[in-house]
Amino acid sequence: MNKVLTLVATSLTALQLHVVAQEARPNIIYIMSDDHALQAISAYGSRLAKVLPTPNLDRIANEGIRMDNCCVTNSISAPSRGCIMTGQYSHKNGVYTLDDGLAPSRNNFAKELQKGGYQTAIIGKWHLKHEPTGFDYYNVLPGQGRYKNPILISKEDRKGHTGPFDKTPGKVYQGHSTDVITTQAIDWMDAHKNDDHPFMLMCHFKAPHRAWEYADRFADLLKDVEIPEPENMYDMYDGRAHYTELQTMSLEHMDEKDMKCELPTNLSRDEFRKWAYQRYMKQYLRCIAGIDENVGRILKFLDENGLAQNTIIIYTSDQGFYLGEHGWFDKRYMQKESLNMPLLVRYPKEIKPGNTNNSIVINADFAPTLLDYAGIAKPDYMQGESFRSILKNGKKPNGWRDAMYYRYWMHGDRHHHTVANYGICTERYKLTYYYGETLNKKGTHEMPYTPDWELFDMKRDPQEMKNVYNDKRYQKVVAQLKEKLYQLKEYYQDNE
Repeated sequence: MNKVLTLVATSLTALQLHVVAQEARPNIIYIMSDDHALQAISAYGSRLAKVLPTPNLDRIANEGIRMDNCCVTNSISAPSRGCIMTGQYSHKNGVYTLDDGLAPSRNNFAKELQKGGYQTAIIGKWHLKHEPTGFDYYNVLPGQGRYKNPILISKEDRKGHTGPFDKTPGKVYQGHSTDVITTQAIDWMDAHKNDDHPFMLMCHFKAPHRAWEYADRFADLLKDVEIPEPENMYDMYDGRAHYTELQTMSLEHMDEKDMKCELPTNLSRDEFRKWAYQRYMKQYLRCIAGIDENVGRILKFLDENGLAQNTIIIYTSDQGFYLGEHGWFDKRYMQKESLNMPLLVRYPKEIKPGNTNNSIVINADFAPTLLDYAGIAKPDYMQGESFRSILKNGKKPNGWRDAMYYRYWMHGDRHHHTVANYGICTERYKLTYYYGETLNKKGTHEMPYTPDWELFDMKRDPQEMKNVYNDKRYQKVVAQLKEKLYQLKEYYQDNE
């Protein structure tokens, strides 16, 4: 009898320990939009905060932390996604440009979580060409996907198909993609909320990617509102001759497909920018309204199912985006609007509500940080670092970076004629080298370009309007930044 009682007691203790262990390992919800500029999240307090408040996104910030200096390592969609998945720069994971995909054999943080006992899923925009790996479940858009009545490809749909992943016959879901993706995400969480294992869900919206197709219910939103313009929208690019190469990124090159109407004629450059900006921004912000509404649905599900306390929820975008700044839309460069990603994180058990932090973090840090929360050691192949302690109490780990390294590879892009570049960003300075070569990367095209440099002093010139690279007063700063730049290039083993 004593042996039986002892066995029962031992079994109960083991069960209790199991429950405690599972409770200690948080669920993870990673929500990412496409091209969502932080200027369009009211928690960041930009010129758009009163025009279109985002109360649900703000709730994550108010109940957690708002990171103010999160930087993308390659400001274009597929490379950023590859970096987030692998914790590696483009030259390590092989996703240099939009024409590259993430090889299924590559290690990634979802695979590490799987090995660590997590249920994993990705729903929405994948955009890495090959079949997602590391996920127990996926249901993703082929390529860019479409806004209205989207097609999603699931693991079940893929069975028996060996051709290109994005050509796999999927299923059509009725509705706007933001609504559809959220419904699919909630349904998956609902099916796994009582599992013994914690879950990690990546919920990726297509919105607000060009060409900004919003849900019908937002058709009249902001209809009679004048959208405030950025201070530098009428930038004349003085001292930045290379910007003449970028004119297809400017507002005056919006086309009828973007504007969804006939374009006016005989307008000056600045008159057209003013006209295009108002129409572009209203379409863009209507897409944001749908995102905020659907993030609210996810938060409500967590609340109603008792999951909020033990769930880490992250909101970000795959990079920043120009919202008329410098007269541009799109991304790709190192100006703050393109470089800086929104990053909001809530975890009630560890992150104090209402905090902000200006530490430099990069998207290669996301994977190690999430593994840290899951109690899984960072694998050697990852180049990023965990910033969990920064989220918890603002304390930077020993040796934390004081500068970040950036590289954009897609020279001569057919749509925007962008110039390949790399650079370094500190809290005050930004130094960029426009080297202008294809280096035989996919999706690049020969485009003659004379290499040049650019330096911004963001303390004196927060709008990044004045290139001071050739200013004699900055020559010592240039020398120091170049030395640091090449040190980082070597540190990250970027040898091209």
